[in-house]
Amino acid sequence: MPMPQIEPGARPVLVAGGAGMIGHHLCRHLMAKGFPVVCLDNLSTGHRENIASWDGNPDFRFVEGDVVDGLAGTFAGVFNLASPAAPDHYLIDPVRTLRTNVMGTLAMLEVARRSECVFVQASTSEIYGDPDRHPQSEDYLGAVNPVGPRACYNEGKRAAEALTRDFRRQYGVETRIVRIFNTYGEGSRSDDGRVIPNFVQQALRGEPITIYGDGRQTRSYCHVDDLVEGLLRLFSTPGTIEDPVNIGNPGEITVAELAEKILALTESDAGIDYRALPQDDPKRRCPDIGRAQALLGWSPRISLDEGLMRTINWWRRKNAEVPASQIAGQG
Repeated sequence: MPMPQIEPGARPVLVAGGAGMIGHHLCRHLMAKGFPVVCLDNLSTGHRENIASWDGNPDFRFVEGDVVDGLAGTFAGVFNLASPAAPDHYLIDPVRTLRTNVMGTLAMLEVARRSECVFVQASTSEIYGDPDRHPQSEDYLGAVNPVGPRACYNEGKRAAEALTRDFRRQYGVETRIVRIFNTYGEGSRSDDGRVIPNFVQQALRGEPITIYGDGRQTRSYCHVDDLVEGLLRLFSTPGTIEDPVNIGNPGEITVAELAEKILALTESDAGIDYRALPQDDPKRRCPDIGRAQALLGWSPRISLDEGLMRTINWWRRKNAEVPASQIAGQG
């Protein structure tokens, strides 16, 4: 099947999970480029407030619904970001997490097949598990515990990748797979439970920052605006991109170093509280982005300090709007 021409202002682009942290930024960037957007979200982890400012915008339509049920209509493209992504959320109902990632991906692939459009599947660096190769390149098959507590998400995303490739092989759907590494920025839930939202909120409240483990485990943090630019390039690049593409920032930092950086940027002297490391928590995580650089001409541009200050200032504004009694602590 030849790749359809992607032109702003024609059929809308469907963003499943579009009310989430990454999803609503993607919706915003798509509309800025002239694409009408349909946002599908059941609001289980997405925020209605993330998209409320577009009420009445003729280029934006919100559909509250479950990705598993699919959606009528035809679209210029489909982005499938629908899944809880934070352990505090996907572990609440692991069966539903697996169902969303497998059956939801299947439903969105059928929408893309009907629409004869490009399909972008949001996968995750979690498919690499607790890796023994650093940095992680796309040909690394991972070290995942298939029966561990995180398997509902890890294996759900691995199954979603398999479905995506099989729709390309069997039906000729123009599919793209992005493996998203740790992403942060404005628009997170207060109960997100992941490292940067937790650290920033604790530092702003003057509470000790909670680190699980000894703090020597590493992560690589990509600001959401850089990530979305990578998603858009993956979506719009002509030709065939069969293999998964890592999108993330290769600037590796230990969790303890990140905590100290956030304490300094927030001018907090609250200190650090160390606790036991959860099962199957990866010790190192860092993307090899050579494929994204070669195929998409993409590299992250926002430094960690700049992105953290944007995020800290966003939380300051948000917390100023919410009574202190309603601000959630760490999950």
